[in-house]
Amino acid sequence: MNIIVVIADTFRYDNIYPLGRGAVGGPHLEAFARQSVSLSNFYTGSFPTIPQRTDFTTGRVGWPWYPWQSLLRSGRNHLPRLLAPHGYVSQLIGDCPHLIKAQFDLGFTGFHQVRGQEGDTHFLRLNHEIREVIPPDKTRPGSHFRDHNLADLHRWINQYYQRESQTFAYRTASLTEEWLEENYLQDPFFLWVDFFDPHEPWDPPEYLVRKYDDSGYDGPPLIHPNYGRADVYTDAELSNLRAHYLAEAFLVDRSVGRILQKIEDLDLFDKSIVIFMSDHGMSTGEHNRTGKSNIGTGDSRYWPIFPEVAHCPFIIRAPQLLQDTAVSSYIQPCDILPTLAELVDLNLNYEDPIHGRSFAGPLRGEADPNPRTFAVTASFSVPADGSVADRSTTPVVYSDEWIYVPIGMEGETALFDRRADPMAESNVAADHPGTARAMQDLLNRYLADLDAPERAVKAVQPLAQG
Repeated sequence: MNIIVVIADTFRYDNIYPLGRGAVGGPHLEAFARQSVSLSNFYTGSFPTIPQRTDFTTGRVGWPWYPWQSLLRSGRNHLPRLLAPHGYVSQLIGDCPHLIKAQFDLGFTGFHQVRGQEGDTHFLRLNHEIREVIPPDKTRPGSHFRDHNLADLHRWINQYYQRESQTFAYRTASLTEEWLEENYLQDPFFLWVDFFDPHEPWDPPEYLVRKYDDSGYDGPPLIHPNYGRADVYTDAELSNLRAHYLAEAFLVDRSVGRILQKIEDLDLFDKSIVIFMSDHGMSTGEHNRTGKSNIGTGDSRYWPIFPEVAHCPFIIRAPQLLQDTAVSSYIQPCDILPTLAELVDLNLNYEDPIHGRSFAGPLRGEADPNPRTFAVTASFSVPADGSVADRSTTPVVYSDEWIYVPIGMEGETALFDRRADPMAESNVAADHPGTARAMQDLLNRYLADLDAPERAVKAVQPLAQG
């Protein structure tokens, strides 16, 4: 049985499913969901990009122990290396600029990187001026090549796209189609396709931006958020920023659609597990934020990993699985590895013990004998003493009824009624103090079960108020 995993960075859950403000309107992933099983409670675990992928490929929850770092420093499990003794050849294709730096290519039979995303100065164009794209106070701060920010460098290196075929999503999909045509007779194979889009900087053609913002906006193109307060933008600017994100998400939908069509054309669905998922989303105005973490200037708040960031799509199709079905079990990235092992009926030789549990049963319509009733999404805490640094990305616990935040945006404990308030906008902790304590106890027991270090336990406790 082949394994094909497609990851789209920063692709929000509500780009496909109605929840908040998303509504990309792309038909291809919606159609794929009708042929597959969708997870309605798939939440990122370790946050963000590389920590999430590390959880996935190792089967372990990493955030209590380590930050964003090389895969080799995070453990010995790695999915392509675990599959190799069972006859799998493996290929990694992607434009995510962080994979090779984090050594994710090690263990794959083949690896191909599409260069140029997010400040990747792989091919200089020094005869051309590096121009300011966005005023510095409206984008993520940072001095990179010759004191320019990521938005400036992206358009300089890539010379701004006018045609869809020039975009990263299109080119990554084209390489994937080519690989499938060249290798579909191999059995079995593991193919990991990693789209960095719709991560910023956004580069969709202007005609697609107008699809989501037809206001006639004539200011600078908001192709990169400030990773700070949303109220620094005018309504028109915020609309343009959101339109760039949605247009790029639309391109991802169409590009993934091309890959799915190629899988169909090559008759691979009958002998393959095919997965589409995201690592996290981003805020495009929710909670007065743009971006996914507080690394801008002028915002002293903590940034809990709220639903628009934590809640991710996960769609899986395989011959033995249900179709057009949503599974409500709470699943996290560490669970994918043991699930794949069960679905392909392999006893993988894990070099490190895993934290994940297989959710293959619910995908087949079987009852889960020991269902997880909550999910925890969090980021590594930097201070060694377990204290909470200013402006930190703080953890969130999700359950059917509640969204619990031990350290809210102003340092307060926050509790949200998930059914009445799915985007976590109205704190009701003062009305339900017993529930807030119970949710904190749940988080503490979760960490105890992981045998997490004391610094991680300290870093998720409510702050003293007063």
